[in-house]
Amino acid sequence: MHFLPEHLDDYIVAHSQEEPELLQQLTRETYQKILQPIMLSGPYQGRVLSMISKLIRPQKILELGTFTGYATLCLAEGLPSDGEIHTIDVNEELVDFQRKYFDRSEYGSQIHQHLGNALDIIPEFDITFDLVFIDADKPNYVNYFHLIIDKLNSGGIILSDNVLWHGKVIEPLDNKDHSTKAVLEFNTLLKNDDRIETVLLPIRDGLSISRKK
Repeated sequence: MHFLPEHLDDYIVAHSQEEPELLQQLTRETYQKILQPIMLSGPYQGRVLSMISKLIRPQKILELGTFTGYATLCLAEGLPSDGEIHTIDVNEELVDFQRKYFDRSEYGSQIHQHLGNALDIIPEFDITFDLVFIDADKPNYVNYFHLIIDKLNSGGIILSDNVLWHGKVIEPLDNKDHSTKAVLEFNTLLKNDDRIETVLLPIRDGLSISRKK
């Protein structure tokens, strides 16, 4: 989703850092072989994720929703040599695809894949995180937040994707549209929870940055 005029968006992309060759290859193969390739973060948002991670220099990252691993690799660019990223996804068919690209990167040994329902897996972690990226099923965004907030270090960052949800957040709500309803509830939670401070950015389909106080 683009909320800016196309020519202005093109200018922004043209004057931002280009994506690494490995991610270009991942994108091509995703579009060739995987259903719903539009779920990729894409080169511009990927560079945003990379930049945020590099600024934070997180020791531990948690990602909810791996898909083919594009955002995983972008976030991993900010890890120190002894840092790690834990990424969770329910799609068993994508595990080998993800691992192929993880192992072709310099971060392969730092990326830990978890297969299953994040609602079951998150409580099992006995570590805390400096950076969390939420990009999974929208109806559970609020549930994910409540599970991760106590596992986020003070000063830690939550990045939440698709928070403008194709612009539907400002359209009349269809009560049968559970995803839009969930995103609206989640955005309200991020605004009102006094444990965090949040800014919502109109990057692609909307990206919120929340900092734990």
